[in-house]
Amino acid sequence: MRRWTTSYPPHSVRDRRFLWILWFVLLFRVIGDIFRDDGLNGWGKAGWCAFVVILPFLGIFVYLIARGRGMGEREARRIQKGQADMEAYIRETAGASGKADELAKLAELKNGGHLTPQEFEQAKAKVLAD
Repeated sequence: MRRWTTSYPPHSVRDRRFLWILWFVLLFRVIGDIFRDDGLNGWGKAGWCAFVVILPFLGIFVYLIARGRGMGEREARRIQKGQADMEAYIRETAGASGKADELAKLAELKNGGHLTPQEFEQAKAKVLAD
């Protein structure tokens, strides 16, 4: 008969910790999906939350079976929306550097007295040449 030479049994505390951490990650992911889903009304969210809280193991597995495919689709849509929002923010912050915008800025400078008509015409010709 072989004896264990390590200081811990085959089903160690580390293994159990890993499973508990994995379980809590799954639990929080499901609860987050419940609250982020716009397709569920308030009663649906309350029902799923009650099911997940009262019978956590069964509730999580039933949720994953019933709505698991939609979780991935909703997550992908959320990521795409975040990416689109970030790109729109970058474009807005960087500003549209079109010719019309530059000409409008030059007109404002001329009307404000910061540019002479001759400087305005030179800058306008430069913008239109590009």
